[in-house]
Amino acid sequence: MAGKHISEEQLQTRLDNKQLVETEEHMTDQYKEDLIRILTVSADTELISAPSYYYAAQKAPSVNAMISALAIIQDEMGHAHIAYRLLEDLGVNKEDYVFKRDPLKFKHPYAFDVALESWDELIVANAFYDRAGITLLGDVFRSTSYGPWKRALVKVDREETFHLRHGEIWMRRIIQEPGGRARLQKCVDWMFLLTVEWFGLPDDLKKHTGQLSYGLKGSSNDTLRQTWMKTAVPLCEELGLNIPAKWDETSQTFVITCPFPVNFDAPNKRWEFEKGAVTWDEVMKRWKARGPANKYLVERVQRGYRAMERLN
Repeated sequence: MAGKHISEEQLQTRLDNKQLVETEEHMTDQYKEDLIRILTVSADTELISAPSYYYAAQKAPSVNAMISALAIIQDEMGHAHIAYRLLEDLGVNKEDYVFKRDPLKFKHPYAFDVALESWDELIVANAFYDRAGITLLGDVFRSTSYGPWKRALVKVDREETFHLRHGEIWMRRIIQEPGGRARLQKCVDWMFLLTVEWFGLPDDLKKHTGQLSYGLKGSSNDTLRQTWMKTAVPLCEELGLNIPAKWDETSQTFVITCPFPVNFDAPNKRWEFEKGAVTWDEVMKRWKARGPANKYLVERVQRGYRAMERLN
């Protein structure tokens, strides 16, 4: 039986020798389980970004701007297909996974469950969310022990860089418009901390450690969070946008300067700083309950399939 052909000791020897895992015969059941978990998050994130970005892309200020946004959406769908195809090789029913799963079972970051409703929000999403995506996938590309994913990410890494640059270029352009800085600040006020959350629980609270111990990724949640802030914070400072983060010389890290984690009022897109910090357990409850756009976005993906089923 696949997944039973190698012991933990044999797998660890393979990993210690820098040999990539290529097939299920090279995996233990636990390795496969952790691999499916991280691939699912990646696939779902890429998939749900498409309807999320499309909704906002319709507010593009010009035809050319919309075409560039549609190109990004096309890329995201391609990235999702790659990850779901890898999952299919691991025995996951891709059709059921994409078209029949309950919206609450999708594993994308909570940030995508808060609707992007304007061109400005789409642009900040490119600058923040796609930066988070390239931070995570760039780490996987450099470090992962799973060979098929490593090779597939050559294409993904290059295209995510384009999405990030698109956001940066447009933020610099919007800043020059009358009222542009204020519009971007309104987006940053709610989107910055959602992206800080994107990387998951702090390292000391992380429950699943297999992604690191098996080399499926190379860096911890907190390390990836810091990597993201190393470029996101300077970008905001360059543009004169206020963010609740600063460099701390003592710890040589970026620190959050507001109550954090904190409750998020999703319908009104605002953080309830006045109520003070909450626990990560409370944040987990919010993540698991999903956000207001969750069902809508998943339905956008699944409706065509359901319509075809009704015809058959």
